Amino acid sequence: MMPTILLLSFPSPPSPVFHIGPLTLHYYGLFIALGVAVATWLGGKELERRGYPREVALDALIYVIIPGLIGARLYHVVTDYELYRGHPFPGVFEIWDGGLGIYGAVAGGLVGLAFFCWRRKIDLLRFVDAGAPGLAFAQSIGRWGNYFNQELFGHPSNLPWAIRIAPQYRPPQYAHYTSFQPTFFYESVWDFFVGLTLLWIARRSGWNLKRGDIFFLWAVLYSFGRFFTTMMRVDTEFPIVGGISGNLLVSAALVIGFSLVIFLRHTVGSGKGAGEKQGG
Repeated sequence: MMPTILLLSFPSPPSPVFHIGPLTLHYYGLFIALGVAVATWLGGKELERRGYPREVALDALIYVIIPGLIGARLYHVVTDYELYRGHPFPGVFEIWDGGLGIYGAVAGGLVGLAFFCWRRKIDLLRFVDAGAPGLAFAQSIGRWGNYFNQELFGHPSNLPWAIRIAPQYRPPQYAHYTSFQPTFFYESVWDFFVGLTLLWIARRSGWNLKRGDIFFLWAVLYSFGRFFTTMMRVDTEFPIVGGISGNLLVSAALVIGFSLVIFLRHTVGSGKGAGEKQGG
């Protein structure tokens, strides 16, 4: 590998943890917490634009976080159970070492949010529209936790922006390679772009948006990017026929399914909420 490439590549992080006094904290958890904070703040601003008190976003947090974490961990464990088959306990509970599936997190979080909205008599579709841009930004931030865990990287690469992976984190078949595609970085950039796109669309007062459109569009855009980054990764989550990652199938199904939902909502009948503006 040429010296210039080594100079420009992502270095291996020194450690997945850092210390504050006697406390040992994980970067993975730190970036997830930062993402949640950003999503809550931005969600509050978007809710306020839709006529709700900004504090509602914070009130909903406890209803979303716990089922979201449970769903995220369940999705990871079920789709990647080979990691825990020999010693399932306590490994299945060690979320600080990575292993939270975003699709499971969203599904679990939606269950909790639906209960919260029912209790507070808030329109669920309005709420998820308000939260979708923040969710995308939270994903963008959270992916940097994967960097510090040295996980979710792609195939060996000599690109200037390749990430150097320490020997103990390399799959056995790639043990003699030193640098890999930084797929965590690609997904982080894509998620940031998704967040900006959703904000721009939501605030275009002339667009004929229906309740739920922004959230459905998040599902389409995120899953589209996730499909391609999953194809690039060396780990095979949720392996199905031929060792292909089942997450490719899930992502493709969500892109097609929610694209169809958006299309049908705007072409078949007027429907409740037609013409409803998502802007202030």
